[in-house]
Amino acid sequence: MGNRRLVRESLEHEPPQLTTTLHDRQTDRGCVLTEPHESTARTRQAAGELRARRLEVATIAWNTLEVFVTIGLGIAAGSLALIAFGLDSVAEIFASAAVLWHLRGRPDVARTRRALRMVAIAFFVLAAVLISAGVRNLVIEHRPEDSPWGIIYLAMTACVMLGLAIAKRRTSGVIGNHPLVHEARVTFLDSALALGVLLALVLNAVSGWWWADSVAAIMLGVVAIFEGFAAPREH
Repeated sequence: MGNRRLVRESLEHEPPQLTTTLHDRQTDRGCVLTEPHESTARTRQAAGELRARRLEVATIAWNTLEVFVTIGLGIAAGSLALIAFGLDSVAEIFASAAVLWHLRGRPDVARTRRALRMVAIAFFVLAAVLISAGVRNLVIEHRPEDSPWGIIYLAMTACVMLGLAIAKRRTSGVIGNHPLVHEARVTFLDSALALGVLLALVLNAVSGWWWADSVAAIMLGVVAIFEGFAAPREH
């Protein structure tokens, strides 16, 4: 009887110990599975941020070249549209620099809002310059000369900006950076505007539509206004 009582008592106490042991093993196993997942997420985030910074540096480098090339060609041909596109590149450099500044710091709401506000200011200033200059040239009936090199360079720019915009959009989806989302759209818009100015230069060269150059500059200014208002709402 004594032996049976001891066996029964040991069986009664064994399941809780077994349950506890299994729970501990599941907990330990869960930790082992979770840590690599978190490590992979951090690695993807870091790789995405590095890619984003490289894309912004590439955008700044191309647009810096673009400023000198398009403004120089615009002055040579008397084309306000080319000069306007060069000024738009200055705003794009400013926007890229703001995003780069945001990426290199600790992301928070205040920093994001400041970065987007800086982008908006750049586009409002650009819009004021382009619209006023475009209206002036229409009033005085300014007739620009042909610019075949400007046409070639704008075609190249449209392709480069489109590629950068697609890459930025994909990267922004990985890292969830609001200023980068907006700046990717601005880069895509830069590609579209390059095609618009390209069309204006072709119309002036082929059909003698001198007013197309000024209209293209005003168009750039109007689009810049919309982008300026859209930037602070991205967050």
